[in-house]
Formats: sequence, C-alpha cells, structure tokens
Amino acid sequence: MEKSAIVLAGGVSSRLGQDKGIVQLANKPLIRHVLDKINNLVDETLVIVSSKAQAEKYMKALGSGANVIIDDARVHGPLAGASVGFGQACGRYSLLLACDTPFASRDILRLLLDLCINRNAAIPRWPNCYIEPLQAVYCTKPALEVARNALCSGEVKMQAMVDMLRNVRYVSTLVLEQLDPGLNTFFNVNTGVDLKKAEAMLKCM
Repeated sequence: MEKSAIVLAGGVSSRLGQDKGIVQLANKPLIRHVLDKINNLVDETLVIVSSKAQAEKYMKALGSGANVIIDDARVHGPLAGASVGFGQACGRYSLLLACDTPFASRDILRLLLDLCINRNAAIPRWPNCYIEPLQAVYCTKPALEVARNALCSGEVKMQAMVDMLRNVRYVSTLVLEQLDPGLNTFFNVNTGVDLKKAEAMLKCM
C-alpha cells in the first residue's frame, strides 16, 4: 500500500464547547468535509480519537465502515495522535490532517503527496518560517520512529517531531497559494465564530 491518510480527531474542542469533528457544517459532520476532500487520493483513511466513547460517536456519525482508531496514551495531543496513526498506517506515505479543516485543498494535498516521494516529509512553510505539520505528508516509518522518540523525550508538540526528521522538503505557501488563492486550505474551525464563518464561506463557493 502506498498512501494512507491520518485524520486527527481526538482534541477536546474546549473553545467550541462540543466535539468539533462531528459538529454539523452544511448538514454533515465537520470531519466528513475533510474525508470527502481526500476521497480517492489515498488507499486507506484512519480517524484517530482519544476514547472509546468518542470512537462510538464517530462510528455512528460516519458509518460502520469508518476506520476509527483509539489513542489510548496517557498524554493526548497531535503528536501522540500522529504517533498512533503512523503505527497503524499501512501506507508507505501518510497524509496527516486535522478534522477541523473543511476547506483542505485536494490540489495541495495531491502536490504534497507527490513531493514527499523519496523524502521523509513534505511540509508547508510560511514566509515567517511557521510550518503546517497537520497538513503535511510523511514517510510513515521514519515519522513513526521520530514521533515515538519525541514522546519518550517528554515532547508534546509536532514541531519536536519535525525537528528530529531529516530529508524534509518544505513547500512555500507562496507556491501553494497558486493552487488555492487565499489559502483557505489552512482554515481551522476552533470556535463558534469560526463555524459561522465556514458556513458563510461555503455559501460563496
């Protein structure tokens, strides 16, 4: 198997007040917008959640065919969730995404998958050097190794994992903007205001 997708959905969503992945946006769960964007781009999709109760909610929302994996680590977060995903993924390369990015660009994701070939990662990077590690592609085995090493070192942030990786291809957002003017691909729904903005954006598309 060549390509996997790992969608992180284990966050507590404290600012939104409810599980953001299954909150309704245009009459379907927020995570479904993400899953629709990667349909046919990858060979398998894993949804990473943080508890059995959350897994049951997602399976109910997405259907029995959903491949929902529980991150049962003592310390949760994107790095821990990514580590679980890399450990379960069968693909040589893994597309890592958050569940709250409904406008993820298929064109950008396809480009990142292509650019990761023979690299350990392809990661978007802004002109100020800020990176987007949760909308990036990783070579699964090396990523799993460094993710576990970072966690064992007490790290909890994705940046720590990325810092340990070698042979990383950083992709300028100036280039990506040619595929997605405005770079809505990186828009996250974190609050109720964000959700209303997303609804308005959808109406303009």
